[in-house]
Parts: sequence; C-alpha cells; structure tokens
Amino acid sequence: MTNRTIVLTGGGTAGHVSLNQAIIPELMKKQLNIEYIGSKEGIEKELIEGAYDAVPYHAISSGKLRRYASIKNFTDPFRVGLGFFQARKILKKTKPVAVFSKGGFVSVPVVMAARTLKLPVVIHESDVTPGLANKLALPFASQIFTVFKETLKYVPADKSTCTGAVIRTELLQGSKEYARELCDFQEDLPVLLVMGGSQGSVIINMAIRNNLATLTERFNVIHLTGKGNSEPSLVDHPRYRQFEYVTDELTHLLHFSDFIVSRAGSNSIFEFLALKKPMLLIPLSKLQSRGDQLLNADLFKRQGFAHVLEEEELTPERFMTAIGNLQAEEDILVENMSNAEMPKTAEKMTELILQYSNL
Repeated sequence: MTNRTIVLTGGGTAGHVSLNQAIIPELMKKQLNIEYIGSKEGIEKELIEGAYDAVPYHAISSGKLRRYASIKNFTDPFRVGLGFFQARKILKKTKPVAVFSKGGFVSVPVVMAARTLKLPVVIHESDVTPGLANKLALPFASQIFTVFKETLKYVPADKSTCTGAVIRTELLQGSKEYARELCDFQEDLPVLLVMGGSQGSVIINMAIRNNLATLTERFNVIHLTGKGNSEPSLVDHPRYRQFEYVTDELTHLLHFSDFIVSRAGSNSIFEFLALKKPMLLIPLSKLQSRGDQLLNADLFKRQGFAHVLEEEELTPERFMTAIGNLQAEEDILVENMSNAEMPKTAEKMTELILQYSNL
C-alpha cells in the first residue's frame, strides 16, 4: 500500500501554526496520515497536540536566530543542529511523501533534514518579505507559496507561486448568536474587538484601558488581552469583556464584531478582509520586529481596507481619534473590501499543496 503520510511543521507564534490548523481537517478528508514536527515548548505544541488526537506530535530541539546580541546566539546553533538530527530520524521513521512548512525557527532543521532525504518540501510565506527562518529554508524548498505578489521579488522565481491568502474554512461559519451569549452584553451597541496577537500587546492593552470609559460610551468592547494580562477589577464591567486567549471562540467573536483593532499579522488581516470588518491596524514596530507587519499594514492601507496607527504615534488621544475616523469611514472600507479578491479556502490550499507534493 502506498504511504500517504505528510509531515507539517511550523511554530513559535500562532501565525506560524494557523494555516496548518486550517489544512489538517482537509488533509484528513483526503485520507492522508498527518504528523507534526514542532518545538518542545512553543505554542504549536499546545495548539496541535491538544486539538488533534489523530496527529502525532514530534517535539525537537529548536533554537532562535536573533538579530541582536545575546549569549544564546552562541548556544542556539547547537540546538538547531540537534534539531536537524532529531528531525531526520523522525522523517526516516515516518517516511512521508512530502513536508509542508509554515515557517518559524523550528521549521528550519525540519526542512533541511527533509531535503537530505530527497523529500519534496513546500514552504508557505505569508508576509511581504520572508522572515529569517524562511530565508534560511528557501534553498531547500521544492516549491514556495506566497500570499503577496510583492513577495515574488524576494524568493527564487523558478519555484515560487503567489497563491494569495488562505482562510480557515470554519471562519465563514461563525455564529453571532453564540458570541452574543458568550459575551452577555446588556446593551445593543456596536462591538469593538481588540486583539494584540497570541502573546498580547502591552501598548494596545494600555490604550484600551486608558480610554475604556470613553470607548464603552460608544461600544461594547471585546478585549483579547494575551495570557496573564487580564484585569480583575474589570471583570464585571457591563460593556467590556476580556479573554486572555481564545481558540474556537475567535471565529464567533469575529462575526459578532463591527470593528477590529489588531496587530497586522498576515493571517489575521486577511480573515478580517474576508469578513469585511473595518480594521484599525497597530503593527509591531521595527524596534520589536523585522518590520513585516508595517509592510502588511501599509499594503492594506493603500488598498483602502484598513486604517493604520503606528506604535510611535499611539497616545490615548490619537487612539480615540483613529477609532472615530474608523467608524466614520465604515461604509467606504466595507465597499473597498467587497471589491477585493477573496482569500482561498483551506480546501483549495490543500489541493495546491498536494499538487506540488506529487500526491
């Protein structure tokens, strides 16, 4: 019987896992065996191992390649090397027909190991410019998929395809009614959903809480604070609901919301686009990142899909001004998003992955 196993990898942040989460059910429908290689302590372990009993999770050693001075820069290359041999051992045992990588530092040793075993490797890059991990992995890839056409300038032309964004199939099946029950707001006001990424955002959290009295005069506020960032004194606020982290509930909360304040990770902003939600993007600054979110946000702003407020400009007063402008231009933003090319479903993305994996 022909082996029909495919190995997925990617981690470090929720953004490096979400696409894998989306395609796992589609791969299962096609009677494929799925195995996952991730880090020992990354968020991917929690998101994958706890959610898919039929998907074996293999933890390997993983380092982080930093652009700044750190003592760990001397030790992490050895961890990456160990991860390479661990990944190679796993791949030799599972004998997959292909490896699909969503990026993140844990994916680098997996991709390298796969190529030494002559396995097809498909890489997905969701930001405008490839991250450092994907830059290292690109030479070992058989095929590279990009979300943005602009990314094709930064990847090998002979093996790269712009496929556009991908959204979870269940994203389109969210329930406003479920979210309304979950939040239990007592008044019928527009809903403002605020999210700062899987780790939360101190600066966004402060902007919300410093303006909470004014915000809740106009909105019911749903605030995804990040783990450990909830405020106990606000638990009983009638127009404010805080969640440290959500998984399945997010789809319903997105459908329930009228406006969104968020970081500018590629996966998230395309989900907002698909649901036509007016968005205020507060991208990670270059001081905290390589600037990929700034590029993502700028592209969405230029296409008329979003308003943008950079961290350096984020004061309580400017935040409220930006929220007012967002609300005033709701119709324009929705119209622009309605005319945009819609992201692909996970089912269509799965077909592309299998096509380039010779399955």
